[in-house]
Amino acid sequence: MRGPDVTQQPLFTVAKLEDFVPTDHPLRAIQRMINEALERLDELFNEIYADGGRSSIAPEKLIRALLLQVLYSIRSERMLVEQLHYNLLFRWFVGLSIDEAVWDHSSFSKNRDRLIEHAVVEALFAEVLGFAAQQRLLSDEHFSVDGTLIKAWASHKSFKPKDDPPEPPPGRNSGSDWKGQARSNDTHASTTDAQARLYKKSDQAESILCYQGHVLIENRNGLVVNAKASVADGMAERDTALAMLSELVPVANRTVGADKGYDTADFVAAARTLGFTAHVAQNLKRRGGSAIDARTTRHVGYDLSQCIRKRIEEPFGWGKTVGRLRQTVFRGLARVNLQFVLTMTANNLVRMRTMLAQAAC
Repeated sequence: MRGPDVTQQPLFTVAKLEDFVPTDHPLRAIQRMINEALERLDELFNEIYADGGRSSIAPEKLIRALLLQVLYSIRSERMLVEQLHYNLLFRWFVGLSIDEAVWDHSSFSKNRDRLIEHAVVEALFAEVLGFAAQQRLLSDEHFSVDGTLIKAWASHKSFKPKDDPPEPPPGRNSGSDWKGQARSNDTHASTTDAQARLYKKSDQAESILCYQGHVLIENRNGLVVNAKASVADGMAERDTALAMLSELVPVANRTVGADKGYDTADFVAAARTLGFTAHVAQNLKRRGGSAIDARTTRHVGYDLSQCIRKRIEEPFGWGKTVGRLRQTVFRGLARVNLQFVLTMTANNLVRMRTMLAQAAC
């Protein structure tokens, strides 16, 4: 029998958002972990928001929505808000009821400075990492470190001399053709994003306006234990790596694996001062040779570190393909750092969900 094509909707319904989400949906495990982390940040949120006045949007809902933007590669907050209007899965994850009004996209911009000022995303990252430690998913002895470039939201045409005269009238040469001109970060700056720097990863690569993202992973499961963004320069990778290593709880017999870019006498000596054996890849073509010798490379642990350190490319790859880190849409180091740390938090949640599901089988 053919069913009727009825378009009139019932006036009332007793269905709940929970009924629309499959019991085995991957977001269920992520929601449980993120809700536990947000509950532990309740005191921090009380300090940020005033006791009186008009009620604001709950910061927990804003953070869950930002995580959805990373997890589902939503390219703008306008599109995120649009999906929150009709996507029942997103409403369920954020904590909106089926008939609750959705806030305007500008609310994210207004609250972003508050999240940056009080380091909310960094605190969330730490709480997620604490949950991983409770589940015995972390190693406290063996680590790997590396950096990557994050293309800035600025073009080469915006990279102009710092003492550049005012723009000429339309129709004349505006000076946007930089070819044949010597340019450097000392003499030039972007008029679009003043903190972006002209930098290239290697002699063969092209120079781009960018920031650098730095990650420290533990070698047991490849979870990110620290993440920071910085301005791009030749010393940022090693300096930020040492800063991240110094924040770890001291234990005996610690190692840190890294690529050839970290094979310098200063980095190796500083790592040893912090209690780490530097398992860096040897750069034998460097003038003066490698900063480490057979006293380090002869051990089996060195070969293991060199093999496992390549896993650090996994969070970078996930962040650039899923988390939209290949080119940031934010300007300024503080906003880029917020995006980078939030993306690495989402990466950890996805990996932890998979590992916990496998352990339960």
